[in-house]
Amino acid sequence: MNALSAQSRRNLDGADAGAEADATARERTKAESGGLMEAVCATANVRLAYKRVVQNKGSAGVDGITWVEFEGHLKQHWPTIRGKLLAGSYVPSPVRRVEIAKPQGGTRTLGIPTLTDRLIQQALHQVLSPIFEARFSESSYGFRPGRGAHQAVEAARGYVAEGYRVVVDMDLEQFFDRVNHDVLMGKLAKEIDDKRVLRLVRRYLRAGMMAGGLVSPRREGTPQGGPLSPLLSNILLTDLDRELERRGHRFCRYADDCNIYVKSQAAGERVLASLTRFLEQRLKLKVNTTKSAVAAPRARTFLGYSLTGHRHPKLRIAPASSKRLRAKVRKALKGKRGGSVRQAIDELNPLLRGWAAYFRLAETKRPLEELDQWVRHRLRCLIWRHWKHAPTRARNLIAAGLAPRHAGCAAYNGRGPWWNSGSRAMNFATPKQYFDRLGLVSLLATVRRLQGAS
Repeated sequence: MNALSAQSRRNLDGADAGAEADATARERTKAESGGLMEAVCATANVRLAYKRVVQNKGSAGVDGITWVEFEGHLKQHWPTIRGKLLAGSYVPSPVRRVEIAKPQGGTRTLGIPTLTDRLIQQALHQVLSPIFEARFSESSYGFRPGRGAHQAVEAARGYVAEGYRVVVDMDLEQFFDRVNHDVLMGKLAKEIDDKRVLRLVRRYLRAGMMAGGLVSPRREGTPQGGPLSPLLSNILLTDLDRELERRGHRFCRYADDCNIYVKSQAAGERVLASLTRFLEQRLKLKVNTTKSAVAAPRARTFLGYSLTGHRHPKLRIAPASSKRLRAKVRKALKGKRGGSVRQAIDELNPLLRGWAAYFRLAETKRPLEELDQWVRHRLRCLIWRHWKHAPTRARNLIAAGLAPRHAGCAAYNGRGPWWNSGSRAMNFATPKQYFDRLGLVSLLATVRRLQGAS
């Protein structure tokens, strides 16, 4: 991340600045004597927001300005934008509509703001987050500093180990698309006095969505894709957290993914029914009855993990998570017939490392062993295809140490690449040690190493 130039800083401040310490002191005084918008527009806050936005290197919004061009754009236009923010007259641009595939199937709609609006949203987030953070529940783990998915699944395991062996797995139907603006703004207004900030947040909620050159208005929902959306979702769902705490329930919530742990099926059914009414009446949200369920934790997935049915349950990788990794590996290796196996492994390794880092809490090794074996099978299939013709295959198998008779049988058997890549001949020619020498990441070894380091 390149630091802003001195000229950029003067533009961000909107005035001729002297020494940086003096400028910071002046802005702090302005923020303290003014309102929240002055704090949002303070140079130190905006500079931090700029750094975070550019570090993400996200795609352009409807204006087409990329992160590479953003600093030059900001130098020219920030003083005017800052003036409009302080005057309460800034109007956000529409967001760019993008459809992405959901891991469980179907699509999710993202709204990609312009980089300027991402900068402003990030600056807002940095000022608003400390105000609301102290009011959030200890059982809320999503999009909060110092908290994450691993803490949520550890807490879930703890509840099951305590004897709460039935989970109410509640799915909110199209949560980000159904957020009621009036309900959300009412909650913000209880804590925020600066009308300019409230007006700006509402304008972001109502910013139209552009697709195919046409802008569609928005009357509900908070589009995923902007820095402010996760904070707003936590603000809205804090009422759900407080209701669960009031009832004395054990629960874990990560954004709109909420699991409540109870001791019996009957209790779970009652909780699901009463919370459905609460969400519909109080927060104007709808529970997806087809995806929500009351079941044993081992039968459900929470943040990619599941639990064993033991008295002292262990965290395990949910089957759906393994299936998604296989799909990603297939996609990563697709079209790699022209490159070397080492190149394919080099491209695959970051995916495997990241996946292993997320699932480092897994306590059952069989799924990891099976995935490691499957990845090697896919790579052997790639190698078999690289060899192309039967004489080349026979020659390479012999070079690997296979007897000529066995190599000939394997090379000329007429079966397909997937069958042959799982055969004894290919396992002999390209054993696990072969892939180890090429640097292939082992999921099992990586998880075990991370567990040992923690």
